Amino acid sequence: MDRLDNTVRPYAWGSTTAIARLLGVEPTGEPQAEMWMGAHPGAPSRTGRGTLAEVIDADPERELGAASVAKFGPRLPFLLKLLAAGAPLSLQVHPDLDQAKAGYADEERRGIPADAPHRTYKDANHKPELICALTDFDGLCGFRAPLRAAELLDALGVDSLKPYVDLLHAHPEQAALREVLTAVLTADRDEMARTVTDAAAACDRLGGDHAPYAAIAHHYPGDPGVIAAMLLNHVRLQPGEALYLGAGVPHAYLNGLGVEIMANSDNVLRCGLTPKHVDVPELLRIVRFEAGDPGVLRPEAAPDGEELYDTPIDEFRLSRYVLPAGGAPHDLTRTAPQVLLCTAGSVRAGEHELSPGTSVFVPAGEKVEVSGTGTLFRATVVV
Repeated sequence: MDRLDNTVRPYAWGSTTAIARLLGVEPTGEPQAEMWMGAHPGAPSRTGRGTLAEVIDADPERELGAASVAKFGPRLPFLLKLLAAGAPLSLQVHPDLDQAKAGYADEERRGIPADAPHRTYKDANHKPELICALTDFDGLCGFRAPLRAAELLDALGVDSLKPYVDLLHAHPEQAALREVLTAVLTADRDEMARTVTDAAAACDRLGGDHAPYAAIAHHYPGDPGVIAAMLLNHVRLQPGEALYLGAGVPHAYLNGLGVEIMANSDNVLRCGLTPKHVDVPELLRIVRFEAGDPGVLRPEAAPDGEELYDTPIDEFRLSRYVLPAGGAPHDLTRTAPQVLLCTAGSVRAGEHELSPGTSVFVPAGEKVEVSGTGTLFRATVVV
């Protein structure tokens, strides 16, 4: 079992206090957006044996188990993160596995450099993800019912939004959502910037359901993504609640601290709220124009004290243990790799004492018992 030394990524949207507060250290004054736990080549966790990527590469079957290697290949299939949003992330979607493979092969064939700003597919993998709130957590997830989006836009009283309001009353609903998103993202940039400015002022004046969009516009003035965001469900998670984000679902995180887990991929197609490249034709091909409830997840309790966040994919499985004072130890031994992360209290995992924000990697089949008083998240795979 290896204690992990993890990299904190200083993305501009990161909170300056949330991760430091969890770790019990003084803030640096700089944004701290994500702490990565895993073997992703961009920032692999460090261990006493080298980086976790090097450890796994040296003996994949020993570290990951034969079943995981057979199913996912000789790599850790997931990346676990602490995510601390102090400002909105880009509005985005992720491709499914077939789309990722085809898109990656096409860009490779066309010779687009891997680090080119207009490159869309960084790898051939999909990127389903799950975010579990540690604090109150605001986000956007999936399309609103078009009529509800029309009401939200119409209430702003902005004349240049009236055509979008009319389109959202059209049928079928999927076509209406597609047409409006297309119109927003392909509109004249200067005209759209004026529309966004007027809409933001109205959102600020109205408050209530419009308040989140006023805050978004404050961070991204004039960005067409502000109007696109109003087509989506606004969600506020309470601590312990989660969202699963599958392929094609537009989403953005706005504010809060959470535990995030995802398949090991960098494939992101952006819709807005970003200065980065937006590939509108490819985005419109990937987005699923389906309105519905965002589907807030609550953990399902098992007899052994494990609380599972049930998702429909196998690359990751996230659960937690809320350990009471004086409780019996839990045997967490599995025939699959695990990352254990403490987020509250003091937890003992094998010979390691874990405080909030600290984590360990447990190789497949290694005996591990946990005890103490606190909260422990367990990331593994389904084999």
